[in-house]
Amino acid sequence: MEATRILAVRHGETAWNRHTRIQGHTDIELNEHGRWQAGRLAEALREEPLAAIYASDLKRARETAEAVAHQRDMPVHIDMGLRERGFGRFEGHTWDELELRFPAETLAWRKRMPDFAPPGGETLLQLQDRVLTAVNGLAARHPGEQVLMVVHGGVLDVLYRAATRLELQAPRSWALTNTAINRLLWSPEGLGLVGWADVRHLQTDSLDEQHA
Repeated sequence: MEATRILAVRHGETAWNRHTRIQGHTDIELNEHGRWQAGRLAEALREEPLAAIYASDLKRARETAEAVAHQRDMPVHIDMGLRERGFGRFEGHTWDELELRFPAETLAWRKRMPDFAPPGGETLLQLQDRVLTAVNGLAARHPGEQVLMVVHGGVLDVLYRAATRLELQAPRSWALTNTAINRLLWSPEGLGLVGWADVRHLQTDSLDEQHA
């Protein structure tokens, strides 16, 4: 089976990104800068062959994908398996607020304990299983082709770890920048890393996801 090339892109910036507020499954739309980033992404991918465009169902990912799709007159295929990690009670709070309100839970989150779930949210193990199941299924539809997947910081973190064979608890040293272009290669044997965090199409700094 021929490999599938994946362009994995984090959505554009939102107001909650700007204020370090946890989004998770909360459906926040792009801010003005995020829409600008989406437009720049569309221009950067203008010459890239794309067999399909996939996105999380959340507005921030869907709107980013639609900027690329509109330029090509292509549909955006929605897959809930590409959603951000569910953060339950953490959602809507800033990082500083979490330290004050849920100190023990926040410590477990920051330590990346694989079986810890914020109250009402998902564990890293659950996120990993969901994301890899979705990506494997979508990529398998496109042998020998290239697809775009517009996702979230936590999803990209899972994909990077899978491609580089890093465990869930390993400290993160790679960027998860809004609308950066990340290149992966998928085959039935797994994911491989081709290129990461290409931001040449952006003229201003984007926000990195500090705690995916």
